[in-house]
Amino acid sequence: MAELIGRMPVEQLPLADCLGLVLAEDVVAPISLPPFDNSAMDGYAVRAADIAGAPVELPVADDIPAGKTDLKHLAAGSAHRIMTGAPVPPGADAVIQVELTDGGTATVRVNSAVAEGANIRRAADDVRAGDTVLTAGTVLRPAQLGLLAALGFAALPVRRRPRVLVLSTGSELVEPGHRLLPGQIYESNGLMLATAVREAGGEAKLLRFVPDDVVEFHAALAPHLRSVDVIMTSGGVSAGAYEVVKDAFTGRGVEFTRVAMQPGGPQGAGRYGGVAVVTLPGNPVSAQVSFEVFVRPALLASMGHTVVERQMAQAALTSAITSPLGKTQFRRGAYDPESNQVVTPVGGPGSHLLSALALSNCLIEVPEDATELPAGSTVTVRMLM
Repeated sequence: MAELIGRMPVEQLPLADCLGLVLAEDVVAPISLPPFDNSAMDGYAVRAADIAGAPVELPVADDIPAGKTDLKHLAAGSAHRIMTGAPVPPGADAVIQVELTDGGTATVRVNSAVAEGANIRRAADDVRAGDTVLTAGTVLRPAQLGLLAALGFAALPVRRRPRVLVLSTGSELVEPGHRLLPGQIYESNGLMLATAVREAGGEAKLLRFVPDDVVEFHAALAPHLRSVDVIMTSGGVSAGAYEVVKDAFTGRGVEFTRVAMQPGGPQGAGRYGGVAVVTLPGNPVSAQVSFEVFVRPALLASMGHTVVERQMAQAALTSAITSPLGKTQFRRGAYDPESNQVVTPVGGPGSHLLSALALSNCLIEVPEDATELPAGSTVTVRMLM
């Protein structure tokens, strides 16, 4: 699947749009951090030698708020009132915090001595200009973006988000909020899969209510082929009649098969009009489990992520479960790491039991050679949060 979707191209994006994306190039600091010596305290810039005999009283010759650029030289025997983050004036070699003074504005009484260099953040103490601060492959989280903003970057080279067109097919589907007629159901897969794409870091466009008609299906896709990287459908891929997705894509670059897993047996993948296509089953749990197993890792890999799988854990079953021989089964579960790492199955194995998935925080993986696991068995769980 990762090979089918491939790597996304590199783009320069504004910092604010880079959260969760992956750096495509090393980043070299254009300036130092801090860029100048600055005060770590609200207080007074002084010469340490002038207050060595504290208590002493000094005239206050200047005020230095943060951001001041026209600094005066600190004359011997004087002090400059200074705020946190403000540049230390030439001639000063220490800052005495305001709590150790009387806080005067014309003159200040300094009640304690400090060593040379006290309360001064030195230029380049954090980053030196020319340092490589982040390497290609780094995932951009708030701390990384904060660092790069502090270094003056307005945009970054990143692998862009994959653009995924999510299709819901089925003449029986009705938009939530409208009245159902007999035989109709509310459409849920499209929203579920589109939000799953966004949670994984991709961009999703939801195209709902594509009719069960091959000609209309192709017509609905045509306007989007130049603007998306992936087409992801749910439903219409089984062996029965009216399987519009299978009928529309067969012989056009998409292969269909059954995989040895439950839920999520019928699957399809390939290329249509030059666009990667993933066709998922229509039952809601089958669709979401298939996305977790096959699609989500591929989307993350396409953006340059190296960690693409969910966190895994080992846990003991609180109750027995059964599974069909020859299929890897994914059961919904509630994992409790505080209670000796146990997992409780939620609901049955049915692929229509969406409420059980909504109440779960993991998938329990049952190996294909196991038909029954008694309570207490150790299983692998795939975290969903």
